[in-house]
Amino acid sequence: MRERLLGSSGIRVSELCLGTMMFDNDMHWRSSAGQAESRRIYDRYRAAGGNFIDTANIYGQSEEILGGMIASERDAVVLATKFTLETDDANPNSGGGNRKSLRASVERSLRRLGTDYIDLLWVHAWDQRTPMEETVRALDDLVAAGKVLAIGISNTPAWVVSSAVTLANLRGWAPFCALQVQYSLAARTAEREILPMARAHGLAVTGWGPLAAGVLTGAQRSHAKPKALEIGALVVEIAREMGATPAQVALAWSLRQGVMPVVGATRAEQIDDNMGAAKLALDDAAMARLDAISGVELGYPHEFLQMKADRLGPV
Repeated sequence: MRERLLGSSGIRVSELCLGTMMFDNDMHWRSSAGQAESRRIYDRYRAAGGNFIDTANIYGQSEEILGGMIASERDAVVLATKFTLETDDANPNSGGGNRKSLRASVERSLRRLGTDYIDLLWVHAWDQRTPMEETVRALDDLVAAGKVLAIGISNTPAWVVSSAVTLANLRGWAPFCALQVQYSLAARTAEREILPMARAHGLAVTGWGPLAAGVLTGAQRSHAKPKALEIGALVVEIAREMGATPAQVALAWSLRQGVMPVVGATRAEQIDDNMGAAKLALDDAAMARLDAISGVELGYPHEFLQMKADRLGPV
């Protein structure tokens, strides 16, 4: 599996990231892999050359289970976890971007993971209440203390991320190196503002939901929008033509877009399938067909600026 740099951190990560939300957890609205199968999933991912593991403080027992798996090879894996979302309805400070929530969340994650440092800590989502300066300053303290090596941000508007990155750079605080967004052939709105912003700031990008909850594998989901099902049907068609699987086509498309997919599984065989995307080369014709059916309108001001650019010609 190829490696990519985690933005300005210099940390090398595999281009397919293992998401562990389905590792035996108590999030009852999600299916679970169970502990034995979670171990098989982890081992298959590592055997395929993967080293980038993603979890979160709200993923039930995921951190505890993952901690046992990485214990014997801690320095060989790049471990990411998250904070911000509430973990206790009775405690208003169990979530948020404030220093109190951050400190408590990281200390609990370190205990559950059985480690003394986190490679990458994600701001799970913008809490809209804590000044970003407070969050960025508190994150810098954790990096200075050696409890966190690198920081990233997820599920946040482009203008907020850009402000945070600029603030950190201006003050000489720990820089943001990565961004995580929802991204797939069925969810491309990040291309309007978020992905161009990430490129401008040199942020590595990971994408959650790269298979659109199975729709891009050809599964007929009752909640899926007709357009998503249409896209899924084309993915299945291209996969059949290439002798690949739909999951491999959908993930290979993300990789060609410069986004590292976060892949999850409830069965080890699914991870084996997903890892095949790293060896699948989509040609320009296939990319054009997928773009034609899934592309989103960029809207104003992008279309206005493109119109002006077209009139002026190349720079």
